[in-house]
Amino acid sequence: MLRTDEILSTIHMLHAEHLDVRSVTLALSLEDCAGSNIDHFCRKVRHKIVSRASRLVEVCDRVGAKYGIPVINKRLAISPAASLLAGHGVAGAVRFAQTLDAAVDECGVDFLGGFTALVQKGITAGDDVVIRALPEVLAATQRVCASVNVASRRAGINMDAVGEMGRVLLQIAEATADARGFGCAKLVVFANIPEDNPFMAGAYVGSGEPEAAVNIGVSGPGVVSSALKRRLAEGDSLTLGDLAEEIKITSFRVTRVGELIGREVAKELGVPFGIVDLSLAPTPTVGDSVGEILKMLGIERIGAPGSTAAVAMLNDAVKKGGMFASSSVGGLSGAFIPVSEDAALADAVGRGHLVLEKLEAMTSVCSVGLDMIAVPGDTPAETLSAIIADEMAIGVINDKTTAVRLVPVPGAKAGEVVDFGGLFGAMPVMEVRNAGASREFVRFGGRIPAPIQSLKN
Repeated sequence: MLRTDEILSTIHMLHAEHLDVRSVTLALSLEDCAGSNIDHFCRKVRHKIVSRASRLVEVCDRVGAKYGIPVINKRLAISPAASLLAGHGVAGAVRFAQTLDAAVDECGVDFLGGFTALVQKGITAGDDVVIRALPEVLAATQRVCASVNVASRRAGINMDAVGEMGRVLLQIAEATADARGFGCAKLVVFANIPEDNPFMAGAYVGSGEPEAAVNIGVSGPGVVSSALKRRLAEGDSLTLGDLAEEIKITSFRVTRVGELIGREVAKELGVPFGIVDLSLAPTPTVGDSVGEILKMLGIERIGAPGSTAAVAMLNDAVKKGGMFASSSVGGLSGAFIPVSEDAALADAVGRGHLVLEKLEAMTSVCSVGLDMIAVPGDTPAETLSAIIADEMAIGVINDKTTAVRLVPVPGAKAGEVVDFGGLFGAMPVMEVRNAGASREFVRFGGRIPAPIQSLKN
């Protein structure tokens, strides 16, 4: 039973420290909609989404109001598009994506994930359609998000797919040049993609998932930061172990709140509760930042020596607290460090304290990876592919999920600030050093073999 002081502390978290449920994602299989006639297929897709998701926003708002906990985003995730689109061609893929966009708009849902291809070991006809359609799809839709898994622990890294994704990124940036390349912000390239992730842009419904489920993404960087501030103000002689314990306890409380909301939403919608993703997902709002937590831990300038160790400690403490709070933890679950979506990280980039190479090192010990990073629009496709390959290698060798969400901003140079608004935030364009020097490596193509599964030391 919670003590009175714990209850009061949780209430304070709700009202003063940016605690929210970042995402309620209804995962919905569309496998039963597949068909050879594109008109019939799209009609079935729209009917299923509208019939199953029309109450999602209303239920989330009502449950959130009941507990005084805002649900920031209501989202949908679907079966990977590549499994549905074989034989339909690029025109059919665009038609399908526009149907998805219209259906979620009708339901009032914020985003839909699942325009997805899984190509870690090879590219099927359906995968090829999805990848070739990405520039037009992400330019022609507002709410559809895409993901491509190009690597896994058991398959290695598909460098043919990695090379193609560098070229596709530039095509998407050009297709959405009037929005500073924003289409690229709706695409994530993964290693070891999770099948139950509630966060965009990488959400999709994996082959082992149920027909429908509610998955929850909690947040709370501001809560963790405030808890550390209170602990440090007590004036005790604290160690990093003591601060890790404070993070763990706070993460436990945040996760319990998220699961409470998720289970009630699932019950009202009449679908199973899936998982709670206990990731610390920042926003551009001051006070809701993972970067500010790193400063609380004694990193005066984010990117300075010690930054990677601090992120590792934070990530581990979050996981330990969340795992104890719930038996249904899944998704990514850890600490996110998206540059544009975290005011303190964006500031560190602008001041020159945090560079791309150090950010990559930090991603080796946190969730996701190189997330929401703007780079110059003239960055060569092979260099973009090489950046993706490096991050995929971190995921494959360490048997963890890693991802890349790069935005090559057309016409922009390093240091220029781009602003995508809302939760996507603003960021300085990061310098890409040694651009063009990886061309031959990427052009070899083929597959980097999976690492040995034993003989670890």
